[in-house]
Amino acid sequence: MVSEILKDGEARMKQVIASTNNAFGGIRTGRANPSLLDRVVVNYYDTPTPLNQLASISAPEPRLLVVQPWDKTAIKDIEKAILASDLGLNPTNDGTVIRIAIPQLTEERRKQLVKVVKKEAEDHKIAVRNIRRDLNDEIKQLEKDGEITEDESRRYLNNVQELTDKYIDEIDRLAEAKEKEIMEI
Repeated sequence: MVSEILKDGEARMKQVIASTNNAFGGIRTGRANPSLLDRVVVNYYDTPTPLNQLASISAPEPRLLVVQPWDKTAIKDIEKAILASDLGLNPTNDGTVIRIAIPQLTEERRKQLVKVVKKEAEDHKIAVRNIRRDLNDEIKQLEKDGEITEDESRRYLNNVQELTDKYIDEIDRLAEAKEKEIMEI
């Protein structure tokens, strides 16, 4: 019973780590990364469609993204969606592919992005702590109902704390790596 609670909690914490990776992937660094365009939604035949479902996105060079739409008629819509996004990118269109040059980041912009990374990391740590609270409540309820002893309850609460520490450390490590990547010139 308690092992199921712990397994469920760990699975939820792993989802938070995946969400953290996803959030950090969308934060622009000085390098071209196809995941940068994951949040771009194109109005394709009056249907909001994620860009990665309409085209292949590659990074053939460190400062260049190439978007190759599968339907050439969607190229104008894709270009419009990239311009309208909050990424600050200027796509160039040659009729078959869209090339996006990734400009060098200024020092000020790098510092702003580091703040964004820290905020994202803190939000995800809060999510992990909320999961810890839920697990602790479930374990305390089992103790209250007499299904486990006080000693078992303490041991399981310690297990939950160890799990929480492990995933918060993982988020810190991811945030540190992303900050380093952003500040790299």
